[in-house]
Amino acid sequence: MADDDNSGIQGELFHAETDREPGDRNWQGYGFDINPPVFFIAGGLIVLFIVLSLVFPDQAGTVYQETRVAVSDYFDWLFILAANSFIIFMIYLAISKYGSIRLGGVDGEKEFSDISWVAMLFSAGMGIGLMFFGVAEPVFHLFDPHLGAEAGTEGAGEVALAVSLFHWGVHPWAIYALVALGLAFFSYNRGLPLTFRSVFYPVLGDRIYGWPGHLIDIFTIFATLFGLVTSLGLGALQINAGLTFLGDEVGVFPAVPDSIWVAVAIIGLVTGLAIISVYLGLDKGIRRLSNLNLTLMLILLISVFVLGPTLFVLGALPQGIGGYLGNFFELSFFGNTFDDHYFQGSEFYGPGGEGEGDFLVDWTVFYWAWWISWSPFVGMFIARISKGRSVREFVGGVLLIPVIFSFAWFSAMGGTALNFELNDATAGAISDPVFETGEEVAMFAMFEQMPGTLILSVIAIVLVTTFFVTSSDSGSLVLEHLSTGGKHETPPAGRVFWAASEGLVASALLIAGGDAAVEALQAAAIASGLPFTFILLFMMYAVLTGLRREYRTLQSDEFAELIENLEEEDEIVVRSRTGDLVTHVRTRDGTVVDVGDD
Repeated sequence: MADDDNSGIQGELFHAETDREPGDRNWQGYGFDINPPVFFIAGGLIVLFIVLSLVFPDQAGTVYQETRVAVSDYFDWLFILAANSFIIFMIYLAISKYGSIRLGGVDGEKEFSDISWVAMLFSAGMGIGLMFFGVAEPVFHLFDPHLGAEAGTEGAGEVALAVSLFHWGVHPWAIYALVALGLAFFSYNRGLPLTFRSVFYPVLGDRIYGWPGHLIDIFTIFATLFGLVTSLGLGALQINAGLTFLGDEVGVFPAVPDSIWVAVAIIGLVTGLAIISVYLGLDKGIRRLSNLNLTLMLILLISVFVLGPTLFVLGALPQGIGGYLGNFFELSFFGNTFDDHYFQGSEFYGPGGEGEGDFLVDWTVFYWAWWISWSPFVGMFIARISKGRSVREFVGGVLLIPVIFSFAWFSAMGGTALNFELNDATAGAISDPVFETGEEVAMFAMFEQMPGTLILSVIAIVLVTTFFVTSSDSGSLVLEHLSTGGKHETPPAGRVFWAASEGLVASALLIAGGDAAVEALQAAAIASGLPFTFILLFMMYAVLTGLRREYRTLQSDEFAELIENLEEEDEIVVRSRTGDLVTHVRTRDGTVVDVGDD
């Protein structure tokens, strides 16, 4: 059963019939509370990976790059079909009769306010990614365009913005929503551990507590860790680029070298901050920093909107959304099988590396694999903060609110960058340093063309740093759930261990990747994303099966009889029905619960 209260209506009628509890056979000592097979096997393999990457960096870098290309080339079709299936499935759940089922059951209550929930969605989801690619991606697509546009033209600018919105729009958040819904449902509504093993309960039964479950969680730890460190590594590179920019271009302090070792040092310092935050816990640490992140991001967004080409941005937002919606199906199902003529042969290529020039491999497949590999981390964190929300409220919030913000972000940041690049007086001001150095310098190159360069750059560096901390915090919390057998409340020592591990793995990937550090980070995400695609496909079946059973129980005579007994005991004040289905219950303490809707 879940390690929170298993009494009440939900615990009596809906929880899984098992005598096992999350972490009931854990080892406790020295401040740790761990599931030994999962913790020691996963931890040992991670240490081995770090050692081999540092001892054999050249060989490791070659393996990373070859893995990235091989997975992208042979399984692009799988990522495309899976990502579209997730969107269809989540929309179906939201509009179906299952949409009113509450995560946490009939007596589940919200743990966080709507504002804090939305803020934590941003911090867990793609904060660092928006900072890293918000300017860089539209600039790349301007010179290596898709959909038959001519490189460097106004038409390519519109396509560049539409494609960026496509990559950061509904698709990634549908992946996160599926994982979060599955984990939250089986944990809160079925009383099972908050880990991926619980999703397999319909097939494995109590064997999820044995070695089959251990292996699932060990693998999930790897996918979570390597998806997460991709984001952390990109954040460190961007912080390094910002400090170098402030020293070289603004002259605030002596120039900071733009090098892998400086990025590694940044990872060490920021990981230290993350350890402090994760030690404080979810409410004191992550929630407060998440609210700070949202505030700083809004300040930066509004500042660019006001100081940049405001009218251009206002026009770019609807035009970009129109281009995204108008080409949604072509972009969503594009497989590059017949359409090689779409690529212009530009000397500029996407982040997958020079010489490929392949839109699908360099961008879409990388993103879809990254989102999938990151989904255990983001999904579990969203599940952890979403108890008490109905399926419809949950899906609507996760699919719409962050997507709207992403659209506004890319329209302001990417639109401003495109305006400078299409203006003869400032053409090349952003693209030249990006193609010479890397995507991490894109935002700072844009700030150099705007008033308030110093202030904007400082805000950006602080924001990437705080996003780094909250991403590490959130990831450590998730890894702790996995390594403790799904316990909801654990001591801080384990979270501190995982925060330190994330920093070490991110450093090892940067060192092994060398000049191709970004590609090494991407390889880690893609390699772990492929097998997890199959798990997510199975998760759709598991979630639908669970929701059907929950709905049948809500309509059952047994549930109606329980409600009648509670009424007789004067524990229920008001209830309402739609036909034979109880839809709302008000308890004696004043709580109103939506328990179903026909």
